[in-house]
Amino acid sequence: MNKIRFGTSGYSYKDWEGVLYPAGTPSTEYLHLYAQEFDVAELNFSYYRMPDAALSRRMVACTGKDFFFSIKGHKTLTHEGSADTVNREVATFLRGIAPIADAGKLGVVLLQFPFSFHYTDENRTYVHTLCGLFGKLPLAIELRNRHWQRTSVYEGLRERNIVLVNVDEPQLPGLPEPTNLVTADTGYVRFHGRNRENWWKGDNITRYDYCYSDTELREWVPRIQAMALQAAMIMVVFNNHSKGQAVQNVRRIREMMLQEQKER
Repeated sequence: MNKIRFGTSGYSYKDWEGVLYPAGTPSTEYLHLYAQEFDVAELNFSYYRMPDAALSRRMVACTGKDFFFSIKGHKTLTHEGSADTVNREVATFLRGIAPIADAGKLGVVLLQFPFSFHYTDENRTYVHTLCGLFGKLPLAIELRNRHWQRTSVYEGLRERNIVLVNVDEPQLPGLPEPTNLVTADTGYVRFHGRNRENWWKGDNITRYDYCYSDTELREWVPRIQAMALQAAMIMVVFNNHSKGQAVQNVRRIREMMLQEQKER
């Protein structure tokens, strides 16, 4: 269990007051309180706006020494990127996250590619180029189109020590099938919820409005345990943030895994 880090995707949600934060908590206190319970946070804001070094320094200061961040790549890198601008965009991104990396708190940079990012020669070349621009920083890749699920991709990630993000999401045509693969020193699982109805038509709130049952969470206990035998660190992150469901579910799966360990 000491290899496994539990957390959520994002932490600054008003509707988490009463679930994780006391009612009336100033948003400036959220991260400090979050880090009292969890030891990894996935940063989403960095997808919408480039990270800022001053903010990164403040985030480092209000988290403990054993706390890690997974920082999502900006949309210009994964959704709107082009070979002509990627060098400049990566350089800006790296300046913004430098205080986190320098403090030894960078778990990974998370490059999440959309369903529309298909397995083509052009896209494979783009991923290769993009990853090379990050130097030796730890990278994780989430590929949301099932056509990327092939042995050659996994082997390529292993050769470069790049983390494959395993996902739990609705089993809809074209979406990746659930896996528990480890391709680097770190393993990663993201829980998006299984909201089939809103997956294609919902927004970034309603799409992830889902609370896992104990039965669904229990499916993942042996998978995560198997991953922990292969990696130095496993990050287990819940993205079903609506109404504090991510907090409830991460607490529950952590409890399940602790109980499983005690019973061994």
